[in-house]
Amino acid sequence: MPEIRNVAVIDIGKTNGKVALFDLAEGRESHVRSIENRVIRTGPYPHYDIEGLWTFILTALGEINSQTKIDAIAITAHGASITLVDADGDLALPVLDYEFDGPESLRAEYQAVRPPFSETGSPMLSAGLNVGAQLFWQARTFPAEFARATSIIPYPQYWSMRLTGVRATEPTSIGAHTDLWNPFRREYSSLVDVMDWRRLMPSIGSVFDVLGPLKPELAEETGLSPTTPVFSGIHDSNASLLTHLKADHPPFSVVSTGTWVICFSVGGKQVTLAEERDTLVNVNAFGDPVPSARFMGGRAFSMLKADGSAEITAADRDAVLDQGVMLLPAFPDDSGPYTGRKSSWKGDPQSLSAGAYLYAVSLYIGMMTAVSLELIGADGPVIVEGPLARNTTYLEALNVMTGRDIMTGGSGITGTAAGTALLALGRNAKIQSGSRTASLSPDPRLAAYVSEWRTLADS
Repeated sequence: MPEIRNVAVIDIGKTNGKVALFDLAEGRESHVRSIENRVIRTGPYPHYDIEGLWTFILTALGEINSQTKIDAIAITAHGASITLVDADGDLALPVLDYEFDGPESLRAEYQAVRPPFSETGSPMLSAGLNVGAQLFWQARTFPAEFARATSIIPYPQYWSMRLTGVRATEPTSIGAHTDLWNPFRREYSSLVDVMDWRRLMPSIGSVFDVLGPLKPELAEETGLSPTTPVFSGIHDSNASLLTHLKADHPPFSVVSTGTWVICFSVGGKQVTLAEERDTLVNVNAFGDPVPSARFMGGRAFSMLKADGSAEITAADRDAVLDQGVMLLPAFPDDSGPYTGRKSSWKGDPQSLSAGAYLYAVSLYIGMMTAVSLELIGADGPVIVEGPLARNTTYLEALNVMTGRDIMTGGSGITGTAAGTALLALGRNAKIQSGSRTASLSPDPRLAAYVSEWRTLADS
């Protein structure tokens, strides 16, 4: 049994914030609390409700600890967010919502200073999806406020700073398509020096670092022990990946699903990544570069208004497969392997029942994932984490299009919360794989369907 057993995981996702207790001995989470990650539309620009999240976090920690003693705290958060912190530990500027298109107004100027893809493995993305673009826009648009900043801190480490008072950074967050990191040299990119930001960057640490104990006043407020260790934190998709790096043998690929579908290739084929197709280099928990690809699969599912609870019948499958009703990329059109292409339907989606529509949308997201995996040279089994691991149609599309085994989380330690909690075991600890091969029975007609979709998508 590990010395640290019950880890409170703070998980700030794009859509929701969550605090849960993860039991490392039993490999399960409990006492889950969640809140909407609200975007405030007033003020200088759309930004996250940081104080609302902070109040939620402290309340949740207190409630959970009153039921089961918390041994440690670990934090994970979504990428494409950064914080500007002043000398007092306050925000010099609000934390910008990365979907806000303000940075686009300085796109040409930013392009002139950002490093090439070959240096950073970070593609030029829209809106504020490159943290470097956010910082560049903030520095030019709000120079007085920007000048107050004494530290540039990634989003997970912002929350660990508020808990401990210690400022830190680490490669998984600062290396997530920010333009600020050179993953091949394991150091800050040339952009950091061109913009004179190195003086604002904390020294690079590890996701496994204990930043310190909980601040005494927060221990008193929440009822936690003042000796409770707080770990530095980790980028959310890399948290999902960590469980497999500690358990599985390459080659394999991991698909982390949520608002974003993010694909990682571990030990795969050597390929040249295509910047224009939303491939990139992420940095794993051990600081190693990992070929990756992404698109807004969860957002697409939500925007397309598919009813995830609808039953898919044999007649629904007939309606989609026999009539060839399919959604062609890209939806939405600002991310993924077909970025910039206007989506369209082949056939009439209005004619479909709720179950048939869900079937068609699930196939679309599965096929988009398969193309993303191909672009990064993925090989071996495909391990799916997150909500789409429960979508059998999605898994079947992946299976048919990749021709490889599809695995999902089983009874062991898998997923974002688990990967974050594993920080408490240290970098060298190994675990048993919690994944199992999915039992799938794809419709025989699906091979022809995905082949036609790929031909139309690539034409």
